[in-house]
Amino acid sequence: MKNNNWNFNNSYTKLPKLFYSNQKPIPVTNPKLVIFNDELAVSLGVPFELDVLAGNSIPKGSKPISQAYTGHQFGYFTMLGDGRAVLLGEQITPNGERLDIQLKGSGRTPYSRNGDGRAALGPMLREYIISEAMHHLGIATTRSLAVVETGEIVEREKPLTGAILTRVAASHIRVGTFEYASRFGTTDDVRALADYTIERHFPFIVSENTDGQNKYLLLLREVVNRQVALIATWQLVGFIHGVMNTDNMAISGETIDYGPCAFMDAYNPDTVFSSIDTHGRYAYKNQPNIAIWNLGRFAESLLPLLHNDINEAIRLAEKDVIKFHDLYKDCWFSGMRAKLGLFTKNTDDKILIDELLNLMQKFDADYTNTFRYLTLNQNGNNPLFFSLEFQNWHHKWQARLDKQGYSSEQVLALMKANNPFVIPRNQEVEKTLNAAEYGDLAPLNKLLSVLKKPYDYNAIENDYLMPPTHANCNYRTFCGT
Repeated sequence: MKNNNWNFNNSYTKLPKLFYSNQKPIPVTNPKLVIFNDELAVSLGVPFELDVLAGNSIPKGSKPISQAYTGHQFGYFTMLGDGRAVLLGEQITPNGERLDIQLKGSGRTPYSRNGDGRAALGPMLREYIISEAMHHLGIATTRSLAVVETGEIVEREKPLTGAILTRVAASHIRVGTFEYASRFGTTDDVRALADYTIERHFPFIVSENTDGQNKYLLLLREVVNRQVALIATWQLVGFIHGVMNTDNMAISGETIDYGPCAFMDAYNPDTVFSSIDTHGRYAYKNQPNIAIWNLGRFAESLLPLLHNDINEAIRLAEKDVIKFHDLYKDCWFSGMRAKLGLFTKNTDDKILIDELLNLMQKFDADYTNTFRYLTLNQNGNNPLFFSLEFQNWHHKWQARLDKQGYSSEQVLALMKANNPFVIPRNQEVEKTLNAAEYGDLAPLNKLLSVLKKPYDYNAIENDYLMPPTHANCNYRTFCGT
């Protein structure tokens, strides 16, 4: 098949050369397809071409680059960039969308530092599984088009199978991209990046700005709003990103860079999955506050564009960033009400929600399954459901449902739409990755099939519903490369 279905544009290369380096993927010896996302390919309007997905062939219209950026990693500023990724270009889809096509694990770039620019099969399949699960959960995310084995070995703690992931994103502009422009560029460079970001992601800022407001302040507000919505949806399904560094916060509002991420089993706000997060900076309970911290770094990069007086610029930026608190609370409480079948607001809802979460933590109740049991009006096998405290809470909840005046059918429909029946359980993901390492892709295909219908209460897949045994609950994930 020819490259005539690739419809690339390369608008990012019109930015100052500061922001990228021309970089072709490094060819691999013996590429072999592991998985290809046919459904996504159709929506993108792209063909299956193994040599392109392996980086051995450059599609017509592509101007491959690696992007420059920095980031605060665990609070410390670091020079970064695409050390193992190449952006082939922006695919213009049949529906007119503009989406980045990036090869991750495609070899060394000018930003690789001491890295080999390659990736291992396990982490690339993990990103494929989790990003696709997030998409079907209705959470803004980058997506995965394919994973290809390279036919080469990557050396880590032990030799691993090499692989390349094809990632699809609204863009790869990060908070760290703006930090890079602010630290190493000029005010004109920051302005060029901000103007490009507005044109690409927020064109209404210009078209609908009839009263002449500062468009860069409006950009800050829109990015805050998107992060509010994103982090709230993470929290509502128990997702823990693991490394919320500023280079891992996409300006588009998509979840990006699935490294040591996982879904919480037993409800505990202190849950940490990342092996390197020894102090819990990115624990489940801290994700909203880290988002504010990251947005603060984004705002700092925009200060020269917000006002000529630096003190006034800081005041304007702080005013909008601090709004995250209230906006997030409203978004999260709205989502929690929906999970409990509540259509209306009541001043006592916070107490009702907090009491349930406290009981879930006390009894080590599984987060996803507790809400699934409530949806189905069932008791799980956790002691929570047989405690007097829960019975008292359940009585108050039922009284609250009766008070709002909606039918039981309406309540059930709302809860089913907001409480996933299934998530990518950590132990199931690990089983799938282990099998794939030995060439058995059946578990991978089965898991992905199940995760396509997370809200389908008619699907019975008991093997994928249960939390790990107590012996397996100290789950740890690793950044992996």
